[in-house]
Amino acid sequence: MLGMKCASITTGRVVLPSFGLARTCPDIPTELYRTRLARTVERLRAERQDALVVYADREHCANVAYLTGFDPRFEEALLLLSSEGRRKLLVGNECLGYLPDTQALGLEVEPFQEFSLMGQPRNASRPLREIFRDFGLARAQCIGCVGWKYFDEHLLPGGPQALDVPAYLADLLRELAGDPKRVVNATGLFMDVRDGLRVFNEPAQIAQFEYAACVTSEGVLSLLRHLRPGLAEYELEKYLDTRGLPLSCHRMISFGDNATRGLSSPSAQRAKPGDHYTVGFGVQGALSCRAGMIAAGPGDLTGALREFYLPLATNYFQVVATWYENVRVGASAGAVVRAVEKVRDHKLYRFAVNPGHYLHLDEWLHSPFSVGSRVRLRSGMALQMDIIPVSLGPFCYINAEDGVVLGDARLRTQLAQGFPDLWKRVQARRSFMRDVLGINLDDSVLPLSNTAGWLPLWALDLDTALIIN
Repeated sequence: MLGMKCASITTGRVVLPSFGLARTCPDIPTELYRTRLARTVERLRAERQDALVVYADREHCANVAYLTGFDPRFEEALLLLSSEGRRKLLVGNECLGYLPDTQALGLEVEPFQEFSLMGQPRNASRPLREIFRDFGLARAQCIGCVGWKYFDEHLLPGGPQALDVPAYLADLLRELAGDPKRVVNATGLFMDVRDGLRVFNEPAQIAQFEYAACVTSEGVLSLLRHLRPGLAEYELEKYLDTRGLPLSCHRMISFGDNATRGLSSPSAQRAKPGDHYTVGFGVQGALSCRAGMIAAGPGDLTGALREFYLPLATNYFQVVATWYENVRVGASAGAVVRAVEKVRDHKLYRFAVNPGHYLHLDEWLHSPFSVGSRVRLRSGMALQMDIIPVSLGPFCYINAEDGVVLGDARLRTQLAQGFPDLWKRVQARRSFMRDVLGINLDDSVLPLSNTAGWLPLWALDLDTALIIN
């Protein structure tokens, strides 16, 4: 067969166990938010910054939510932190009724109605200049500005001064500072690829992520179990049940020609035998994806695809297994990239993006997985097995995205003692991946998803999956 590299990869009858999930989503205790706020101020001082301005909107809420548990709905919001410990949250009209426990978090709250939707009342808030001056920003020698990206100098001129918040905020901050160089992009404080605060997750956060991963993986599994020729994409969306968790991205379901636009939302396109399919489902803290063929076996495929699909899928599974077996506490992210590139059949496909990334409340926080990366993988990191193959032959899709957390002995003990049911599910998933799928995980690799490593070739025969002999 074209492109086969490893005879030990084969298909087998695989019954996916029911691993279960927590009854409800675990809470983040208020004390943890207080700890995060205090830790942020410590970093602020270490960076010699006097104040931090953290921007949020509906899509880019993860940094503020990480610090406070608050994610603005419909509107924008701004969290102001001073190196002296003062904390202030600016919100629009509708978020005034949707605040965190401001007293417990030591947060001042003030409405700034320009954050509200257009046409709503704007006569009950102070000008932003006055609010900023009152907070001490005009006296600050250095103001850190947090959006949702920081930038490499070679890609975007300006380096530390390149901001990604709305211009009206950036312009006012620069004016108040008296020197534009005093206002710097501080997003790396939370999202730096090596030591961003959100790169490392506490046990309570991991418990939330595990719940989210169960929700997404069970949703994708339910959809696949109901997928039949003749059904429209939108008819299957109901199986992607969020259980009340906010989406981290739109639901993605596509068949046939629509699958060439893998990021598209569900449409009226109907499934046909021999079609490609893609399904992606993400909520805050997790994303699961599967892609393959709407078929019961190779006999449902035609033309060159019949000869091409199985070698591509088999080699892809080898790459997936290699990724799972190489990530671990202490590993170099660059070494993981080298390992998966070594087994990828370069005649069959290329990678669309990085082979994996960090995940958090936002679906993609950052990625340490790049050629030559020297980032060391550490305990508490949540990683997405996100390897998207782009076919170099007849168009076809195969994909199997799920998340893991890396945990050293101390973190594993904390999870086992603090979240015993979660720990049982993690251990059951590890056993399934090892004993059934043949994927050997390091002790530090903790699968969060109920479908981790499971890759069915055929959507109409989910009991046949790829395994390592």
